[in-house]
Amino acid sequence: MTDQTPALPKPGQQLRGTARTTTAQQAADLYVQGCTIRSVAIQIGRSYGATRALLLEAGVQLRTRGGGIRKTVA
Repeated sequence: MTDQTPALPKPGQQLRGTARTTTAQQAADLYVQGCTIRSVAIQIGRSYGATRALLLEAGVQLRTRGGGIRKTVA
């Protein structure tokens, strides 16, 4: 099979060098598309904290917590 996505390192294995930058960019792409940090973490096989660190290293501006204030419909 010719899959275009690179193989992700195993969970628990440290990310270094190009594997780290590639994974950080993949995480950033998913986050910018609207995924939550938690869902990005699941997709890349990392913890929430490690994923958040990767996003910050990639220069992503994190969204605020929670959603917007909902207005009541009259």
